[in-house]
Amino acid sequence: MQPSPSLRLLPLLLIAASCVQPRTGGEAVSPEESAERRPNVVLLMADDLGWGDVGFNGNETIRTPHLDAMAAAGLRFTRFYSAAPVCSPTRGSALTGRHPYRYGIRGANSGHLPEEEVQLADLLRERGYRTGHFGKWHLGTLTRLEKDSNRGGARGAKHYAPPWERGFDACFSTEAKVPTWNPMLHPETGEPYGTAYWTGEETRAERNLEGDDSRILMDRAIPFVREAVRSGRPFFAVVWFHTPHLPVVAGPEHRALYAELSPEMQHYLGAITAMDEQIGRLRAELRELGVAGSTMLFFCSDNGPEGKADAPGSSGPFRGRKRSLYEGGIRVPAVWEWPERIAPGRVTDRAAVTSDYLPTILEVLDLDPPRDRELDGISLLSLVDETAGQRSRPIGFESGGRLAWIEPRYKLVRPGPAPEGGGPLAGFELYDLEADPAESRDLADELPEIAARMAASLERWRDSCRGDRERGGMDGAQDPP
Repeated sequence: MQPSPSLRLLPLLLIAASCVQPRTGGEAVSPEESAERRPNVVLLMADDLGWGDVGFNGNETIRTPHLDAMAAAGLRFTRFYSAAPVCSPTRGSALTGRHPYRYGIRGANSGHLPEEEVQLADLLRERGYRTGHFGKWHLGTLTRLEKDSNRGGARGAKHYAPPWERGFDACFSTEAKVPTWNPMLHPETGEPYGTAYWTGEETRAERNLEGDDSRILMDRAIPFVREAVRSGRPFFAVVWFHTPHLPVVAGPEHRALYAELSPEMQHYLGAITAMDEQIGRLRAELRELGVAGSTMLFFCSDNGPEGKADAPGSSGPFRGRKRSLYEGGIRVPAVWEWPERIAPGRVTDRAAVTSDYLPTILEVLDLDPPRDRELDGISLLSLVDETAGQRSRPIGFESGGRLAWIEPRYKLVRPGPAPEGGGPLAGFELYDLEADPAESRDLADELPEIAARMAASLERWRDSCRGDRERGGMDGAQDPP
């Protein structure tokens, strides 16, 4: 692929060590390549944030002024999907451009990111970028020696796959969830929560672990960015917040903003506002350093809001929540800010997905995608150039026996395991997302030819995913869904 002339004028930006101890690595960059100008890349992701949990999607109660400003300054997506209705698979898709059923991550706390997967941190480090991961990892365990989080220690040693062995130079990472206030302590008992922030092999973070978790991890991410700008190399920063995953706890200052609401909502909304402040802090830092214009800043959630009946969180006008393949479980808030290329106030209703990050970034850098593996994502660069038509590739989903296939207009979904003794369309529902985004009218009986065509395409995609798992030796080697 050939970049436009403007792509070759992207400003060179820089990156180096963070306040956590960086690891050396990456290939040498030729003088010719160093002379190229490359944008920085930041992937921001919230945890269990619903489509309706931000101001820019119409929530009039939540205070998210910095995310709202980011949306006003960039490209807001009205149809952006997490690649799965749960955490781990979506995170894998963001780094690999592939549905994680291809390499064995079938659910939260299931499988791990294989070393053989081609993913962004490795690709960008080879291009001369310095790379950092901050926050929730959830793509493998982080220690072989200590009991840690959901699977860490000897019990999960076969899934040891820490970010410092997956292309990241600097890390401040947890295996899975932590409380969003005082993250190392149980919010009810005050006892140790049973997890840690890890900065390298068997190396725990020991200081600055009290208070708001979003602030704690941004305290590591911002020095990483500052040192990057001083060092003369571009940077790739992955900042994956724990907010607002349970246990969601807000500090007194942010609870007070919602004093008229129930304690549960005070904590939920307060924690989101605290995260929003840290996103604002990062954006201000990029401006102060003079690199905001040449930084691609992405924001999304890993899935819809917690699905438990009494959980807070809003999926907006959409049906379903976390763990569901209805829209509310996978349609998430999303923004792409890039001042040098994206004009303010842009909005798109074209479908996009977390698997699109890798092919988009590769096209920006004029890098060919890996030729030895199937990608599920596509580049979104045509949205920047305002030349985008309909999405060229449907989006496939598989999660815990649930299936979905999304085209520009229609969506085929099987919300649970296949019924016994049924035909190829048994259990499937068909919706017209243009006319019925709330998925209130099943058209499978009215439009059987469309449903059958889409089901056949979905099955071919599933065969492709199964083939990748078998070739990679993942079938039978990873945890069940």
